[in-house]
Amino acid sequence: MTAAEEVAVPESLVLPGVLDAGQAAATVRTILADQQADGAIPWFTGGHLDPWDHTEAAMALDAAGEHTAAEAAYRWLAGAQNPDGSWYASYTDGVPGSRAKETNFCAYVAVGAWHHHLATGDDTFLDLIWPVVRRAVDFVVGLQLPGGAVSWRQDEDGTAAPDALLTGSSSILHALRCALAMADHLEESQPDWELAAGRLAHAVAHHPERFLDKGRYSMDWYYPVLGTALRGEAAERRIADGWDRFVVDGLGVRCVSDRPWVTGGESAELALALWAVGQSDRAVEILRWIQHLRHTDGSYWTGYVFEDDAVWPEERTTWTAGSLLLAVAALGGDHATAAVFGGEQLPTGLAVVGCCEARDGTPA
Repeated sequence: MTAAEEVAVPESLVLPGVLDAGQAAATVRTILADQQADGAIPWFTGGHLDPWDHTEAAMALDAAGEHTAAEAAYRWLAGAQNPDGSWYASYTDGVPGSRAKETNFCAYVAVGAWHHHLATGDDTFLDLIWPVVRRAVDFVVGLQLPGGAVSWRQDEDGTAAPDALLTGSSSILHALRCALAMADHLEESQPDWELAAGRLAHAVAHHPERFLDKGRYSMDWYYPVLGTALRGEAAERRIADGWDRFVVDGLGVRCVSDRPWVTGGESAELALALWAVGQSDRAVEILRWIQHLRHTDGSYWTGYVFEDDAVWPEERTTWTAGSLLLAVAALGGDHATAAVFGGEQLPTGLAVVGCCEARDGTPA
C-alpha cells in the first residue's frame, strides 16, 4: 500500500479527544510516506535512520494494520545486520553514518519482532526473523557489565564503553523479555538470556549507582517503568517523584528538567508507561495535551520551546508519530501492543536474590 491509498485504521486507534479515525489514518499515512522503497523508515524524508526509531515506527504500522509495510521494515533490518549481530547507530539511504553500535538500538528488534508476530500470527515471519533476533541479543548480552547493567555502546574500534545508561538498559530489559517470549514460543531455550535479564532487571530496579547520572532527562525518570522493570508501588512512587519536575500542564513532558522544551516522543512514551501501571486517565490527558504538536497533514513536530512559543527543531519525525500511535493503541486495547508494553505475559528471566553477589564481588 502506498501513502496515497486509503488507510482504514482499527478501532483501537480511535481515542476521543486525541484521534478520530480520519486523524489516525492521516498520521499513519505520514509514516508510510516517509518509508523508503526498501522498507527503511528514516526520521523524515531525507533524514537519517537509527534502528531503534525505525523499529518504533514499524510497530506503529502494525498497530495500524499495515502489516506488509511493517514486515518490509523488519526485512530491512535483516538485510542491514552486521555479521556480529549489531547495527550501526545511523544510516542515510542505507549508508552507515556513525559506525558506533548502540546496544539498546541493537536489542530493540526483539520488541518489534515479537509485536509483529503477536499482531499477525505469522509463523513464517518468525522463522525468518528469529536468527536476526538471536544474533542481535547475543551481541548485546555479550556487552553486559559485571553489575548487571549493559554497556551503552561499542565504539568503531570495537571498544565497549565502561558505562551504562539507565534509559538504554531499561529498554534492553524490555527487549530481552520479548526475545525470551519468542524463544519460548519457538522452544529454543536461552539460559544465558534468562540470567542476563534477571541481573539487568535487578540493576535497573535497585542499583541506580550502576548507571551514569542522567537524572536531568525525563527518559531516565520513566523508562524503568516503560521497560517493565518497575510495577506496582515501586512504579507509582517513581512516577510521583518525577511528575512535578518533568510534566508541564497543558503542554506535555520536558525532555530535560531544566529546559523549557516539551517533546512529543517523551510525552507519548510517558503516556504508555502510565497506561501500563493503571493510570490511563493521566495517559489520555497527556496525549490530548500534545495535539498542539500535530501538523495539518497528521505528522507531529518533535518538540516545542514554550518560553519562545516556537516549534523546535523544525522537523516532524516518524518516531514521534509512531510513539503516539502506540500509546493510543495500548489505551484502545490493541492486543499486540498491550501484551508487549504491559509486560505481564513476558518472561522475567532468572530472579536475582538480594543476598547474592554480582560478578565483580559487590553485593547484588
